[in-house]
Amino acid sequence: MAWRRGWISLFLFTLAMINYVDRVALSVASKPIAEEFGLSPVTMGYLFSSFLWTYLLCLIPMGILVDRLGTKTINAAGITIWSAATMLTGASWSFVSLIGTRLAMGVGEATTFPAGGRVVREWIPAGERGVTNAIFMAGTQAGPAVGALLVAWIISQIGWRGSFLVVGAAGFVWLLAWLIFFDQPEKVKWLGEEERDKILRERDAKTSALQTRTKATRVLDLLRNCTMVGLALAEGCAVYTQYLFLTWLPSYLQTTRGLTILKTGMFTALPYAGAAILGILLGRLSDRLLTADAIGKGRRRTMGIVMMLSSAVILFTPFVDDIWLLLSLFTISLTGMATAISLNFSLVNDLLRNPEDSGKAMAILVVGGNIFGVTAPIATGYVIQATGSYNWAFAIAGLLLVTGATILLTMTRSPIEIAKPQA
Repeated sequence: MAWRRGWISLFLFTLAMINYVDRVALSVASKPIAEEFGLSPVTMGYLFSSFLWTYLLCLIPMGILVDRLGTKTINAAGITIWSAATMLTGASWSFVSLIGTRLAMGVGEATTFPAGGRVVREWIPAGERGVTNAIFMAGTQAGPAVGALLVAWIISQIGWRGSFLVVGAAGFVWLLAWLIFFDQPEKVKWLGEEERDKILRERDAKTSALQTRTKATRVLDLLRNCTMVGLALAEGCAVYTQYLFLTWLPSYLQTTRGLTILKTGMFTALPYAGAAILGILLGRLSDRLLTADAIGKGRRRTMGIVMMLSSAVILFTPFVDDIWLLLSLFTISLTGMATAISLNFSLVNDLLRNPEDSGKAMAILVVGGNIFGVTAPIATGYVIQATGSYNWAFAIAGLLLVTGATILLTMTRSPIEIAKPQA
């Protein structure tokens, strides 16, 4: 049987990669930007965090729009907005204008994960969901790896402003391919009938088929579900570490290890590249270890717990001096964190009994994650300014990862099942 649905994994991987290339660009360019505009660590923390302000506000509305308008339209609109905002960052003339472009970027990027989660639900058989979400999340690791190298090199050639123009333009290439080739599996002409039948037959474990339409469950009903809340909180504990690395790792390497921008790009890329590869392998393993019955019962949580605890090795960062051992530690932490996040995405779809709520449920998960994520750059800026060190920043992240593992163990043991509204 042809495996043409693999193109969907490629679309999701590259969407997430471009998303995170654009996010990490500011981190790599932070030193020349801070010098040009005279910004302190605390001010940089607010700048790093600013795109998450609108991102958070727009996630649930975007999830609702995904369920109403579909993934093709919403992803196209989102990447158009954030790519344009990224390019405009290169034209910024003040701290306020920098904040403005980041706020616009947050609006556009709020579409990616609600829409991506629903794409997985529509296109991927339940038994392949772990590896597909792992590939999707691998894009969030490949993005910083590619972005760190690319942006560092462009800055060395034409300056930080040109780097935003180049990485922002990449989104429009993806947009063209998306508009030409993507649609629901019921509609696309490039999918064989045998594979189409398999997707429609196996994409929903313990739920009715997607084509059976129901009224959308209210967001507040989902928020009353203990498992949904637990997954959102656990996601937050992982995403805090994600944004600590994404926003402050280049600065940490430059400040504490005395690296140039080019070397910082290389040493930032290596842990992310390792995490991208290992994350896909672990996602595949989670699928191979689970039966269809185990998937429907949420047994994927066990691996999520193990991954969050492995990511907590970040606690040992202050005690490591050797740069290569440090990079190995970062690779383990990034792998565990990214895999835990992808498994949480899979768990939502595994446990969600009404597929029509997929976009909203994904939005709630990402909101939970980014409520924590929005605080990470700011809290780290204050910690650095108050202590002159990154040690407590890593300690906070490690303790949150242990807390997240505990939440997964105790709060996610029942289905996300909401009574359907009356017709």
